Amino acid sequence: MSVFTDETRERAREIIARYPADRSRSALLPLLHLVQSEEGYVSPAGVAFCAEVLGLNKAQVGAVATFYTMYKRRPTGDYLVSVCTNTMCNVLGGQEVYDTLTEHLGVGHDETTADGKITLEHAECLAACDYGPVMTVNYDFFDGVDPQSARGVVDELRAGGRPMPTRGARLCTLKEMAVQLAGFADEREGAVADGGPGEPTLRGLRLAQEHGISVPGFDPNTPIRSKAEADKAAAEAKARSEAAKPAPEPAKAASAPSGNGTRPATGNAGTGEPAPAAEAAGSTTRDVRAPDAKSPEVRTAETRQPDAATAVPDAPGTKVPVDGAPPAPRDAQEAEAAGAAANAPAGDGKPAGDEAGAQQRNLKEAEAGAGGAGSAVASETGVQK
Repeated sequence: MSVFTDETRERAREIIARYPADRSRSALLPLLHLVQSEEGYVSPAGVAFCAEVLGLNKAQVGAVATFYTMYKRRPTGDYLVSVCTNTMCNVLGGQEVYDTLTEHLGVGHDETTADGKITLEHAECLAACDYGPVMTVNYDFFDGVDPQSARGVVDELRAGGRPMPTRGARLCTLKEMAVQLAGFADEREGAVADGGPGEPTLRGLRLAQEHGISVPGFDPNTPIRSKAEADKAAAEAKARSEAAKPAPEPAKAASAPSGNGTRPATGNAGTGEPAPAAEAAGSTTRDVRAPDAKSPEVRTAETRQPDAATAVPDAPGTKVPVDGAPPAPRDAQEAEAAGAAANAPAGDGKPAGDEAGAQQRNLKEAEAGAGGAGSAVASETGVQK
């Protein structure tokens, strides 16, 4: 088992600190990128490391690492070349690009060249249909490629060069890219200043400017506030909101009881108008709903589609809303029987042996046949002598 560096362990602690204490397992995805940045793939040692720092078992970590294709389970080259072969790019020539690189590099899908430089893969979709056919190198785009230009890119990579992507920053190795995917900035000087937007993207911007389409009240020069500034502004807004609320009306003095011991009517006597609700109830306190009052629809949505504010089952001291108490076994059986009776299959589509009467008859015959030799023996289709 390889030993991860102190820098990796320090970064792991920094990643975990980004999440609440009871949601630390949410750090698993960036942690997998972190271990991949050191070894070039997610090794068994990397799985054990993530399990150790998060308090999970290796099966839980492995289930996530094998689900996402960005986590490689065997050593990968310095440059991951992905060619889109999905519908749009395929129609435009993506499959020809992939076939050309396969023959030129002498490797197939998810295989690495002998010099360890390039790992080739075909991708189902790279989300750039308007630039097709496309390929990426460590997830940076090369748009509108053809077999010849794709060969030129991989030849330059094998020669030690770093060709400039069509869009985005200058190329980096897969390990360097994994550091960024783990949530750390690209520290290369001027790296984020390279590249530029693509023409189809700019076309939408130009059309919006031409027709005067913009987000109401949007100011591109609005500064991004720090967390402390945002918290302060939120506190000030809350204070202004509280100050703007109308003061509660003072409670009216209770009328003295009449001689017969009854409270006099407080409505508009002689007009037939009812007394105000507060006076009729003997209180001026406003009717305020309990803070945890939620409609059944909201509780159902939180249960079936939880978000960041919904309690998780394994969080200490939390209670997850549920749809309701499970039905009793007898109720479930009655409901199942009622549903089966109301949804009888049409024609002869009923499976053999599914009729209750036949099943009970076969069972009785089987019990009777167990009493002596020569008796009938029940089978799945009926009675055999």
